[in-house]
Amino acid sequence: MYIGIDVGGTTIKFALVSERGAVSERGSIQTNWEKKPFFADMSKIVQDFQKNRSDIQGVGISAPGVIQKDGLMTTAGAIKSLYGVNLKEEIEKRVGLPVFVENDANAAAIAESWIGQAQGIDNYLCIVLGTGIGGGIVINGDVYRGYHGMAGEFGWMMIDQLPDTGNIEAVSLNQRSAIVGGLCHQYALAKQAEDPDFELIKDAQIILAREATDPIAKRVVEQFYQDLAVGLVNLISCFDPEVVLIGGGISANESFFERLTAAINLVETRHDSIAYLKEAIIAPVKPAKLKNDAGLIGAVYQIHKELARKKETP
Repeated sequence: MYIGIDVGGTTIKFALVSERGAVSERGSIQTNWEKKPFFADMSKIVQDFQKNRSDIQGVGISAPGVIQKDGLMTTAGAIKSLYGVNLKEEIEKRVGLPVFVENDANAAAIAESWIGQAQGIDNYLCIVLGTGIGGGIVINGDVYRGYHGMAGEFGWMMIDQLPDTGNIEAVSLNQRSAIVGGLCHQYALAKQAEDPDFELIKDAQIILAREATDPIAKRVVEQFYQDLAVGLVNLISCFDPEVVLIGGGISANESFFERLTAAINLVETRHDSIAYLKEAIIAPVKPAKLKNDAGLIGAVYQIHKELARKKETP
């Protein structure tokens, strides 16, 4: 048995995961962005499971950012205090168990290949929509990490005219098409133009529910779908995958996927070159099977493989 932990910018989800990927005893806590309480929270998650279980073999951690193979967090998404921290080493010395740390989108991609929507597929993309946007790239059956472990930072892509001044990430997918950093952020900016005291809403469902009565919500949500569709079609054109899988909490929402599919179809239809090839070779976009569990399952699969390999090595 393993402990799977999925660190997000807003929430840390955790569960027990079996050697076959079965998930049980789930829980979640709010993510603390400060280093000391963050490590205290992570340690408590593991120690609480250890109190009741004697068969825990290791910990798999899924986390945002650019992560090296040895567990070094070059970046950590919104959790700035973890930049430059070796998360694997820090957790191992606190809990006394083997730990594997994997980028969240890579973990999701690995989980889908193991027991999810990508079984038997060798070339695909896995996109995780959350506080930001992460991507897992699988080429010929292997996760492509890039030279520095940075491959798949799809949220950094810019999709619009650059602003004349300031941070040009304002037109990136992270700030236009992620959930908290994109949809919620854009809604807050639009509302603050009318009311400077308006506070950020971090629950996208609240904004989606306001579409019928709030013209700003309607405009922001429609732009969100268009921007996300443009980003996805760009990725399909670059990588020619067999399928693109969308993960993250919102991907479980059927209405979200219906509207995203409609937005993608519109973009593809209006692009003459893509429209010509659409029925023949343009990859479909589908919801990931494992949804909220993908990150922690994929991270556990990595530690499971690592420990199995060590047992086999004389």
